[in-house]
Amino acid sequence: MTIDEIRDNFAVLEDWDDRYRYVIELGRMLKPMPEAEHSAANKVQGCASQVWLARHIDRASGNEPHLNYLGDSDAHIVRGLIAILLTLYSGRTPREILATDAISVFDEFGFREHLTPQRSNGLRAMAERIRADAREALAAAS
Repeated sequence: MTIDEIRDNFAVLEDWDDRYRYVIELGRMLKPMPEAEHSAANKVQGCASQVWLARHIDRASGNEPHLNYLGDSDAHIVRGLIAILLTLYSGRTPREILATDAISVFDEFGFREHLTPQRSNGLRAMAERIRADAREALAAAS
């Protein structure tokens, strides 16, 4: 699934109850994260729910590495937010990640008005974690 497909689906769903159900469904489609990846190193700080993001760097795909992610949470809606975030960022180069503002995409979908402050903070923490990984990978590649 692409971010444009998610964007199109959001445009069709006018009711926020339907949008929440769609986000939860996106979370159900996340690739399962092995239990070993549910580690303290992969846990995202700043989230009200339990959230894990596991980074795997693919250096075989050209000059610049690609960052691939698995994500998981104990909250259904957060799993859906992770699915959208990984659609934006996973499989991308560090430069592509740093050029993409996930929060503005989530704002475009209307999440700013429909997420609790704790969920919004958690979303920012997840996006910043991936962006920090991208900065680190870019520095290591230089």
